[in-house]
Amino acid sequence: MNADVAAGIAFGHDLNLTDADFRRICQLIYERAGIVLTDNKREMVYSRLAKRLRLHGMSDFGEYLERLARQPGAREWEAFTNALTTNLTAFFREAHHFPLLAAHVAGRREPVRVWCAAASTGEEPYSIAMTLCEALGPQLASQSRVIATDIDTDALAKARTGVYPLKQVLEMGEERARRFFLRGSGERVGLARARQELMGMVEFHQLNLHDAQWKISGPFDAIFCRNIMIYFDKPSQAKILKHFVSYLKPDGLLITGHSESFSYISDDFVLRGQTVYTLSSAARPKD
Repeated sequence: MNADVAAGIAFGHDLNLTDADFRRICQLIYERAGIVLTDNKREMVYSRLAKRLRLHGMSDFGEYLERLARQPGAREWEAFTNALTTNLTAFFREAHHFPLLAAHVAGRREPVRVWCAAASTGEEPYSIAMTLCEALGPQLASQSRVIATDIDTDALAKARTGVYPLKQVLEMGEERARRFFLRGSGERVGLARARQELMGMVEFHQLNLHDAQWKISGPFDAIFCRNIMIYFDKPSQAKILKHFVSYLKPDGLLITGHSESFSYISDDFVLRGQTVYTLSSAARPKD
């Protein structure tokens, strides 16, 4: 028996994922999205992509990958990428960042623009929008915008609905839940939907941070790029950070995840504290 085939069978599942298939999947998702998958992600890769194989009536990962290779423009590439994207998120996750954003924009007399670069299913961009409402007041907040992007089209489709389990919404506190969400009734009991004034502040767009060009317009008062760079290697991180420079206002904030540190990757940003960065003096535009 071929050693790769034996490894796939030994993996303990009904579909055959060989070592060669796994290496090819890792290469394809890196080329397409910059995501680095290590050996300990093999179980995750199997469980997520096995659903795609079963949907297409396939029993072999090699056959699935060959079909992808023959059809570079196929919609299945989108499903492949979505399947391998992680979407762990919550309202006001890493809560210390939101008061920092509020303090940064307090007293503004012009609309504020914030980019959420890993929007997932919407909890983070809606949390940013709520923070702007609280910091700016309803009139100026209604003119402000949160540009929310993600590579995962399935996650973005959910985010655009603004509908979440009521239990999840109530975790942010009764006062915020009442102010910014409507409770569902009838068939929608147990759910809550973001109020229209909140949803109107957020624009959702698909964007791949690994792309050479980004189809959004800056500059932004703050960029939230939290818990996504950990999936990229250091060259990709450095490239993205360099690209961020032209999208951030001179006094803008780059807000990152608790496990991400860029001080030794880029000279364009300096740590302000609590995983918040500002542009270095060398990176700021000269008068």
